[in-house]
Amino acid sequence: MSTQQLSRRTFTTALLSAPALLSGKLSTSEARVKIDTDRVIGQIDPKIYGNFTEHLGRCIEGGIFEENSPLSDSAGYRKDVLQAVKDLHVTVLRWPGGNFSSNYNWRDGIGPRDQRPARLEMAWGTVEDNRFGTHEFLRYCEMINAEPYVCANLGTGSWNEAQQWVEYCNSSAKTASTELRRKNGRDQPWKVKYWGLGNEMDGPWQMGHRTAEDYGKFALEAAKLMKWTDSSIKLVAAGSSNFGPNADWIGWNRTVLDYLKHHADYLSLHMYVGNPKNDTPAFLASSLTLNERIKIAEGIIRGAMSDVPNRKMYIAWDEWNVWYRARGEGKEKGRDILEEHYNLEDALIVATFLNTFINNAQIIKIANLAQLVNVIAPIFTNDHGLFLQTIYYPLQLVASNSFGNALELFIEGPTYETQSNAAVPYLDVSAAHDQGTLVLNVVNRNLTEPVQATFELEDKQFTGTFQVSEVNGPDVKATNDFRSSPVKTVTKSVEASGTRLRYSFPPHSFTMLKGKLA
Repeated sequence: MSTQQLSRRTFTTALLSAPALLSGKLSTSEARVKIDTDRVIGQIDPKIYGNFTEHLGRCIEGGIFEENSPLSDSAGYRKDVLQAVKDLHVTVLRWPGGNFSSNYNWRDGIGPRDQRPARLEMAWGTVEDNRFGTHEFLRYCEMINAEPYVCANLGTGSWNEAQQWVEYCNSSAKTASTELRRKNGRDQPWKVKYWGLGNEMDGPWQMGHRTAEDYGKFALEAAKLMKWTDSSIKLVAAGSSNFGPNADWIGWNRTVLDYLKHHADYLSLHMYVGNPKNDTPAFLASSLTLNERIKIAEGIIRGAMSDVPNRKMYIAWDEWNVWYRARGEGKEKGRDILEEHYNLEDALIVATFLNTFINNAQIIKIANLAQLVNVIAPIFTNDHGLFLQTIYYPLQLVASNSFGNALELFIEGPTYETQSNAAVPYLDVSAAHDQGTLVLNVVNRNLTEPVQATFELEDKQFTGTFQVSEVNGPDVKATNDFRSSPVKTVTKSVEASGTRLRYSFPPHSFTMLKGKLA
């Protein structure tokens, strides 16, 4: 056990055994949060504020890219969407899928647009015209200042296709692939760093679905070729996303890592949640399941890497969101599909997931909300403009402000019970500390009552005004649309001094507190 672990355990034991601190004196509407800036969980990687674009519905065509629209520039990029994406501060953008990637030949999407072949698109039941391909995607990443993350086809694709895609994008040598890139208008390589080794390969719904052992063997050979082409790239192994009755989530991840632990840098995991039974208290506890899965996956990774010295592997939670209304038979094939219209409770879920990623900063280093525009997305368009869905606002706040060290917090406060959880905290909290700036992200899951919280600094002092940014609405079912946006960010300030800051968090709210410490 390290000195830091021993110190943390000693502090925790002392806190839990101190009757003066945990003697039940708090009322049912009060909470206490202890903050010590030396108690660091890990460095927050900005790539946890990533997003995802797939050739699905109106995410790309009709979303970020719409040729011949008066709202688009000469290259076809929607200018209004571009600004909204920039304001969202997307750090890493995943493409081209998703399920789409498992039958995608990247060569179909290069060269003159009018000469690109149309193909049957079997993941989502359309025809793919391939007018948006590698050059268009990587140009978009440059425009929004995001790292590109390309998911290779390890479904129906070959090792050579994956290797040559890396070569086309990253090599400066003079080869057939790089000369083709230059012919298509790009002289210098893009140097794409992040590459996915397929998508959800454990799912029977996936084209090219394999067993864990078959996928591990196949992905290993692809990984070797891709890294021999460019040793600087980072590879993301396809972890399990299948939670069906016969699925072996743990076994899949263990087997895959047995094959890829010397080559992969991240394990990809996915999670979507919903509220089909309209049980909002239980729905708002979804992040507890996310946290449990992260802990299990972290243990699997540590076990796999225990005999691999000087290598680290992390989690890329590269698909996550609320998705249930636009899901199921008859809702996942065609053009206008997966278009969830989000309400306030969905925004609170997004905030709790972001808190969970921050609170696991030691292992979560990439996360991608799925998706960016129209398709289960924070931005929604029509032919005339766009509106920002409720989930846009917590993501924008956290992605714009929460950097530096994630802090380990000691929280005492009221809880409630659900069928799956005996004690769900009403307050869900994360903290980020960066060069004297403290950011507190707080969700109040209580639907009817405020919760009064006292934040107690152990090693620093509050120094005056804290900015308060609150995402809330008239009720948890409130939604935004083209006509009005009752759910949005409202800002104000609160004064704090000494070692304590007290704040009352309104019902069904997400609040960010940001200020300086001395």
